[in-house]
Amino acid sequence: MFHKRHFVYFLTACALMIPPHSSAEAQTAKSYPKAQGGVIDLPSGDISFADRVHRFDEGNPPSKRNAARNPESILGPTDRPKSASQDKLEATTLTLGCHGSITLEFTDNALIDIAGPDLHIWEAGDDIEATFVEISRNGEDWTKIGMVSGSTASLDISGHAVKGVSYRFVRLTDAKCASRGGNWPGADIDAVAAVGSAERFVFDAGVLFEFDEATLSSEALTILTQFSDLVGQRQFSTLMIEGHTDSKGSGEYNMALSERRADAVRAYLATTPKLARSNMSIRAAGEHEPVADNSTDAGRQQNRRVEVIVVP
Repeated sequence: MFHKRHFVYFLTACALMIPPHSSAEAQTAKSYPKAQGGVIDLPSGDISFADRVHRFDEGNPPSKRNAARNPESILGPTDRPKSASQDKLEATTLTLGCHGSITLEFTDNALIDIAGPDLHIWEAGDDIEATFVEISRNGEDWTKIGMVSGSTASLDISGHAVKGVSYRFVRLTDAKCASRGGNWPGADIDAVAAVGSAERFVFDAGVLFEFDEATLSSEALTILTQFSDLVGQRQFSTLMIEGHTDSKGSGEYNMALSERRADAVRAYLATTPKLARSNMSIRAAGEHEPVADNSTDAGRQQNRRVEVIVVP
C-alpha cells in the first residue's frame, strides 16, 4: 500500500481523526484545467482528489520510462504542467501499461452521488485512451460505472451507486491498450477526483463507547461537542453517519451494533446548538467495510469506528 502524505491529526486521545483541511477554506470550490482543454469545477476543492494508492497492478508491457511508473505521482490535485520537458511531464503521470490497473483510495473525503458527473479522470496525451472505471466501498466488492475514452473524462455514478452510500475506492483499468510498443503503453493517468466529494471524519469507537456497548462515554460527549463546533461553521446539506465494526462476532450482531452506535452519535449531535437543525442520516455497515486487516489487534481497532460524511 502506497501513501502520499499523512492526512489526519488526532484530537482528544486519538478519538477523532480530522482531515488537515479543517479551516473555513476546507471546502472552497475551485476550478481545475481539464486534460483536453476547458475547466472543471470541484465544489470541495483540493480535498476532492484521491489520497492513497491501495494497489497497483502494472500492465505488460509496462512503460519504458521509469519516471512514468510511479503510482504516487497521480495522488492529490492535478499538477500536470502546461508546458515542460518530457521528463517533467512523465514525473506527474502514471502509465498503466497494457491492461494494467490502479486502485485509489479517498481517505479525507468520500465519493458520493450528486446531480451530474461524480468522478473526473485526468489523462495525459492528445487522446483519452479507453479506461474501465469501477467504484467500491471496501476495496473488494466492485461496481462498474463505465469507461472514459475519447472526449469523455467525467462519469456519473447515478444508476450504479447505492443511494445514500459513500464510496472510498476507485479502480482504473486500461481497456484496449491501443499502443503496445513505445514508451507509454496503455492509459496515462495524471489525477482522479470525486466531483461529488464530501469531507470524511473518522471516530475511534473504542474511545466513544465501552466494549460491545452503544452508550456514549463522557469523553465521547466532549469530542462530539468539539466536532459540532467545527462542522457547524461549514456550509453543508447533510451529515451521513456510518457505523462500522471489526469481524469478531456474528455478522448479524455486528450490523445491529454498528447501527446502534451510529444512531447514538446522531442523537447526540442533534442536541448540540450548532447541528440541532441539521439534516442527518445513519447507515450500518457492520464488518463489511474494513479499512485494515481484521487478523490483527491494530487492524481491528481501526475497523471499529464511526464515520461522519459531511456533504457540502
